[in-house]
Order: sequence, then structure tokens, then C-alpha cells
Amino acid sequence: MARKEKVKEIETAGENHQKGEIEEIESDEEKEAQKEEQKEESREEDKIKELEKKIEELEKENSELKDMYLRKQADFENFRKRMFREKEEAIRYANSRLLEDLIPIIDDFERAINSAEDSKDFESFYKGIELIEKQFTSMLERKWGLKRFESTGEVFDPEMHEAINTEEREDNENSIVLEDYQKGYKLHDRVLRHAKVKVSVPVKKGSSSNNINENVNGGEE
Repeated sequence: MARKEKVKEIETAGENHQKGEIEEIESDEEKEAQKEEQKEESREEDKIKELEKKIEELEKENSELKDMYLRKQADFENFRKRMFREKEEAIRYANSRLLEDLIPIIDDFERAINSAEDSKDFESFYKGIELIEKQFTSMLERKWGLKRFESTGEVFDPEMHEAINTEEREDNENSIVLEDYQKGYKLHDRVLRHAKVKVSVPVKKGSSSNNINENVNGGEE
């Protein structure tokens, strides 16, 4: 009987010991789980802080970009206004250099008129006006490329001449400019104004004056 009790005590002690070990293991597992949970929470907090920092950086960058955009927009608006103002001034004063060159010519005309009033000498007045005209045309050609061209004796060229009158001539096979009614002008290599001229046309048997005029004027009335 005593032996059975002893065995039972030993078994009970073993069970208690085993139970204690199990409880200790479970306690360690709970501690490990708590540690892992704490680590996970810490990682989540770090992620949140990192995201908050990133958001703050992006907001700062966005604010800087917005300020930069507003400055660029203001700079562009100022540039546009300045260009518009400069364009207006360029148009308004585009002829200032030409006008500066014309002022001395006006002065010469005034002097010639005043001199003519005092002397009543038509010959001197005529020569003075003729000299001014030569100086004027020379200045325009030298500084501005405006050149007056002579047409009398030249072959008729519709690119340069406008025939406003014709004359039949037996001695001309080609249409020749007989007279300048109004001088033509070129600006550099471009015809600025066609010369108005009288043109000779060869006489053809069976042709009428009207047909000849149409040939010279390109069929225009």
C-alpha cells in the first residue's frame, strides 16, 4: 500500500514538473510573440514616420515648384509686355533714321526759298533746287538703296515698265521705250515703282494700233 502511494506521488510530481515545463515554454512563447508584436508595431511606426517625412518633403517640393511656376509666369508676362512695348516703339520709330536724313534736305529747301525771296533770281533758285534734288536722290541711293532708273532707249520690260502710250515705228523690231512719263524706282534689286513710259511698236501688215497696244500691255485695256 505504501509502495503504491509512493509511486503515485512520484507520478504526480512528474506530472507537475512536466506541467511546469509546459507552462514555462508557453510563457516563453508568449514573450516571444509579444516581442515580435512590439517589433512589428515599431516597424509600422517607422513606416508611418517615413511616409509622413516623405509627404512633408513632397509638400515642400510642391510648394517650391508652385512658387517657381508663379515666378516664371510673372517673368513671361513681363517679357510679353516688354516685347509688345518694344514692337510698338519699333513700328512708331521705324522711319526715324530716314527722317533724320530728310531733315537736312528740308533745311536746304528752306534756305533756297529764303534766298529766292531775297534775290528774286530765278536762275539761281532753279540751280539751287536742282542741286538739292541731286543731293536728295544721291542720299537715298547711298544710304537706303533707293535708285531711280532710266528707261528711255531701253527694251520694254513689263517687270520694270508700264506702257501707257505706244507709237508705231518702222525702224524698231522690238518694243523700245521712247519716253519716260514718270521715272521708275528700285529698292535694292526689287522694283518699287514701275516707270510709266511711251513705247515704240513695230509696224506689222494687217495689224491695227489696238492690237499693237494689246501686245505691249499684255492684253490689258
